[in-house]
Amino acid sequence: MVGFLTLLKKEILRFWKVGFQTILAPIVSSLLYLLIFNQAFAAHVEAYPDIPYSIFLIPGLIMMAVIQNAFANSSSSLIQSKISGNIVFVLLSPLSYKEVFYAYILASTIRGLLVGMGVYIVTLLFFDMPPMFLPIWALLFIIIGSAILGALGIIAGIWAEKFDQLAAFQNFIILPLTFLSGVFYTIHSLPYVWQKLSHINPFFYLIDGFRYGFFGVSDVSPYVSLIIVTACFIGISKIAINMLKTGYKLRH
Repeated sequence: MVGFLTLLKKEILRFWKVGFQTILAPIVSSLLYLLIFNQAFAAHVEAYPDIPYSIFLIPGLIMMAVIQNAFANSSSSLIQSKISGNIVFVLLSPLSYKEVFYAYILASTIRGLLVGMGVYIVTLLFFDMPPMFLPIWALLFIIIGSAILGALGIIAGIWAEKFDQLAAFQNFIILPLTFLSGVFYTIHSLPYVWQKLSHINPFFYLIDGFRYGFFGVSDVSPYVSLIIVTACFIGISKIAINMLKTGYKLRH
């Protein structure tokens, strides 16, 4: 376990030493989203009965910040290591590909949880949040969400050969899936065709399930959401582990 713990410590220190950029900045960005959308739409939009729009936004913004930063953690670490050449020290170490995978995933999850917790604490200072309906349920979805995006970050970091390719992956895949997942709206307010398309987006189930932990209401059954995101995590993890195992774009 020494090698695994060393790599994990290295990945945690990597984002912790620049906490203003990796933790504080996403918290501030989420707060700005909340303040702007609350001012623009609070008087015109009702997502769920008896739930103000500003309160409705908070779980979605928390999850959005979590998944974006979990993805950024593993993807940026790998692409920087590849470009600088220090990835060789990980490849030459007596670490199995599974240990490398779990170290990156766990570090991404920790960063995601720290950012999510920070956003939640800050929103408590500005808004009268009701008690969570099922905190354990919310925690479960935020952990799975961080793990999924951490695995996606590994895939993107291994696949990309330069920062432009990584930015394209984030801008054309991660960002659209995030914004079209119901962060700022509920899918029952959409036309029928767009509702069906939303069900293809795995990020929708992350946010909907996480929102259920806050309010006890959701667009689909939280158990369905849990099954889908768990299956998504298993599938993405298998791809990431196979890439590490074969050394795709790492050893060749």
